[in-house]
Order: sequence, then structure tokens, then C-alpha cells
Amino acid sequence: MRNFLLGGVCAFALMGSVALFAAPSKVGGLQANETYRQLNLFGEIFERVRNDYYKETKDDELMEAAINGMLASLDPYSVYLPPRNFQEARVQTRGEFGGLGIEVTQENGLIKVVSPIDDTPAQKAGLLPGDMITHLDGEPVMGKSLQESIEKMRGAPNTNIVLTIRRGNDSAAKSFDVKITRAVIKTRVVRSRREGEFAYLRISSFNEHTTQDLVAAMDKLKAEMGPELKGYIVDLRDNPGGLLDQAIAVSDSFLNQGEIVSTRALRASADEGQRYNAKRGDVADGKPMAVLINGGSASASEIVAGALQDHHRAVLVGNTTFGKGLVQTMIPLGEFGGMKLTTAGYFTPSGRSIDKVGIVPDVEAWNERDRQIAAALKARREITDTRQTDDGAKQPEPAVTPPAQTQTPGQDGPDLVLQAAIEVLRAPPKPSARK
Repeated sequence: MRNFLLGGVCAFALMGSVALFAAPSKVGGLQANETYRQLNLFGEIFERVRNDYYKETKDDELMEAAINGMLASLDPYSVYLPPRNFQEARVQTRGEFGGLGIEVTQENGLIKVVSPIDDTPAQKAGLLPGDMITHLDGEPVMGKSLQESIEKMRGAPNTNIVLTIRRGNDSAAKSFDVKITRAVIKTRVVRSRREGEFAYLRISSFNEHTTQDLVAAMDKLKAEMGPELKGYIVDLRDNPGGLLDQAIAVSDSFLNQGEIVSTRALRASADEGQRYNAKRGDVADGKPMAVLINGGSASASEIVAGALQDHHRAVLVGNTTFGKGLVQTMIPLGEFGGMKLTTAGYFTPSGRSIDKVGIVPDVEAWNERDRQIAAALKARREITDTRQTDDGAKQPEPAVTPPAQTQTPGQDGPDLVLQAAIEVLRAPPKPSARK
């Protein structure tokens, strides 16, 4: 059975060893011969390394490194999971796992923070989406695989690790150390409260319980508020993603009809992909909705935001999302564990691909923390896409907020984005037209 995941995200569970190559199917003779020739080359190099390398090597470690290298060359999200890590990855989607509570990917050899998870050590330490982790306990992550770094960050609860964080762009970045105590991460993915005449619902990730917990929270607020309930605010800020079926189910909860999302493989020989449509039934009873987004909203969050925006069901308030539009398929490999392989891109109902672009809000609003996230993501994209040359001009050093002073959504000061959403619901503008 295959599970579809959305998230550029590796969340402290992952890597072991399997070796196997198969001849390519349905290819011409010349291509098949070249493939076999390259496999023979690999076999020859493997033998040279195991026999002639100056230190002892282990066959399983060599094969694992080869597999990891192949997958890493594809994208940051395709990874091999040995048996123990494959099971832990499945446990994650059920809502409990060990570690720091941080969703990460790899970029230019460093570890990039996609988003910290609510009420976890990583969030309490003040890590931000877009932060780059350069060292773990003083050891550089450069040269290590993503999975090696993840294994280093994992560990027994109540043990400490020091992360060296780079915040800002390459030319004028600030680095600082953050000491974090590991914990068992039990994700409570839906939180709710009353905000005046509106119901506020925060979704921090998409695991197996998200839709169920969301509906239960809405029912509770409906009972408490009665006829005073005038609308809903769904907060997807810093939500790094999760399960595709839960993103679809959450979107479906607010829609009566129409497409929610489509997935398509981006190669000519692939199948056309799938389209997912809404069934009748709106748990919000047609009341006005605002959805809060920011640069930490990724993947499954962007599916929900894009679907509700394209169908004019909700007004999006905040700032442009992360831009993670790729789908990973969890593929079991029997006794060898499994793998996550990027198999498709996803598209909003209007046909928008948001990978590396993101979802743009209908109403722009900012907290200071959002500006830090947006600046970090912008800098990372510029570095990745253009690798700009230094013209010799001295760049001003950006101000960097110490982690302990960093705000989180709805905490430590006025939440200007939430206030903007309330104003929108009280005098709603017409959502942007989408074609």
C-alpha cells in the first residue's frame, strides 16, 4: 500500500541498506546496453573501493551511500528509509514521534528549516522557516547526507543538542548557536478558541487525525457560540504539510463541489495523474472564512489555501507561502524498509503549479516574524536560482532577532495578521479572481 505525503519535509525519522538494480523496461536496445554498461562500471568501482580503499569498509554502508547519492541527486525530498526509520516515518503521520519537532530539507549541502511544529522544543527555541543549520554540536553538516544530519538531531528525550543557525543571505548572514533539549513530540494538530464573533482554528500539520480533530473543534465552538458565530478563521501559518488525503479532506470540509487539487507527473511518459473533487457538505454552513498563511505554510497547507482561494470560498490573509508543490509516495520495500520518492507535482483547481512560487494572499498582512521568514526564503531562492556574483559593494548587515525574542503566531504581542483577518470578515473584500 502506498501513502502519499506532502511536505518537503523530513521530520526526524529516516535511513539502511538495500542494493538492487533492475534492467530498464520498455527501452530500446541501445539504451538498455548503455544502462548495463553503466551498471558494470558501478560494480567495478564498488569492487575497487571494497578491496583497495585504505580503510576497512562495509558493503551495506557502501550500498546505502550509493542509494542515498542517487536519490539526493533527484531532489531534497526523495529518501531511502531502512526498516526502523520506515516504521518511524509511518508513526509520524499518526501524530507522535521523537526529536526536536522541526521539519527540514537539504539545500546546497546545509539543512534548511521548513517549519518548526507548534509547542515543540524547536519552536520554543525560536527557529524560523528558512533558517539554515550549519553545524550540529559543532560538527559541520556540509558533506553529510540529510539522513545523517537527521540521525544526529534525533536522540533520547531530555538530552541536549546545539544547533548553529545561519539567518539571512550569504553575503551578510548572522550565525548563532541554539541549545535545544530533545523531547517526545506529540503533535496536537488542531487548536481552537473564540475570537469575538468568529471561531479561530489553528491547524499545525496534516496527520491522520487532522480532519477529525478539526470537525470536532468546530462542533464544540458551534455549540458554545450558537447564533453569535459569524464566521471562521483557519490559521495555516507555519504549517509544513503532511498527508495528501488529509489536505483533500480538510478542503472538502468547506466545499460543496468542484476540484480540490490535481496531481501530475511532470514527464511525457507518465500517466495523466489524478484529480480530487469535493463532495457536497460544508461544515462551516456557508459562513464567511479567512485563511491565514505565511512563508512557513507549505505543501498540504498550500493545497488547502489554493483550493479555497480558487473556489472563492475563503479570503487568504497574510503573505506568500513557501512554494512546495511536489508529492512524495511512500513505497514499501519489504524487509529493506521503504523509500519516499517524488512522483508528481500538484496543481490548484485553476491549474496553478505553486512549486517554488507559492500561494499569494488576497489581503497582504505582516507580523515582524513573517518578514524575517519571507526575507530568509527570498534570500535562499536567490542563492539557489541565480548564485549571484559579488560586485564588491559592501552590503548592510541585516538585523537578526535572537531566537528567544522571536514571535510565534498569536503569541508575544499583537497578531497583526489575525487582526487583519477579523477586519476582512467584518467587511469582506471580494477575493481575487482566479483563472
